[in-house]
Amino acid sequence: MPFRNSIALVTGGASGIGRALCQELARRGATVTIGDINYAGAQDVAGAIAASGGTAFALHADVRSAEAVKALVDETVKRCGRVDLMVNNAGIGVGGEIRDLSLEHWRAAVEVNLMGVIHGVAAVYPIMVRQGAGHIVNIASLAGLIASPLLGPYATTKGAVVSLTRALRAEGQALGVRASVVCPGFVDTAIYENAIGVPFDKQELLKKLGLPIISAAEAANAILRGIERNEAIIVFPRSARLLWRMTRFSPWLLVPFQRRMLARLRSAQPKA
Repeated sequence: MPFRNSIALVTGGASGIGRALCQELARRGATVTIGDINYAGAQDVAGAIAASGGTAFALHADVRSAEAVKALVDETVKRCGRVDLMVNNAGIGVGGEIRDLSLEHWRAAVEVNLMGVIHGVAAVYPIMVRQGAGHIVNIASLAGLIASPLLGPYATTKGAVVSLTRALRAEGQALGVRASVVCPGFVDTAIYENAIGVPFDKQELLKKLGLPIISAAEAANAILRGIERNEAIIVFPRSARLLWRMTRFSPWLLVPFQRRMLARLRSAQPKA
């Protein structure tokens, strides 16, 4: 069990993929810091882990604040002596056509999905360099790898996270620090219900798209498997990997698919 006795920190750990990661890491023997703006939710996750025999503690953290994220990392080091794994997971969904979105929607996406990751990297990377070891995992999305209509701000920030992580991986390699970016397809979490911008009905959206959706627990296991293998870009499930490969090697094959998806997405939006 490669995560046994490791010190892990997960932002956005109160729900969704973050919650599932915290639970699975603890089950595998890691001590987990659960950082979230929803402190009560983070406490619930920590309590459930402790009740199952694991070790975890909750801290309040708003990833939009560099100071808050640094405090989260520093408190973890103070309590545990080091950080072996940091998962920058906190994020928000932004849906709607670019023509319908405001600058506030763009700023919200950038502040959480991009700056939140940057704040995490800036806080933990120097510590891991001094340690001579560590793994930074940034949660992006398949939307950051392929054309993603009606997800403009979300896809833009996730694409930036992919680029950031690739640069970090190249720089950190000789310093003992690993970096991976996670680009999942559709995962069954509350990100759909909590998305800002133009609202979608989750079930209607997934029915229109016709793509498979996996559970948060399945996603957590896929992520940890990718971390164990030190994969640079962790893409799952199989359908997501197929779309990514098509985008890289035969993008013209995706044009009809993208047109159909856009038409279906537009039909899933509420009528004005």
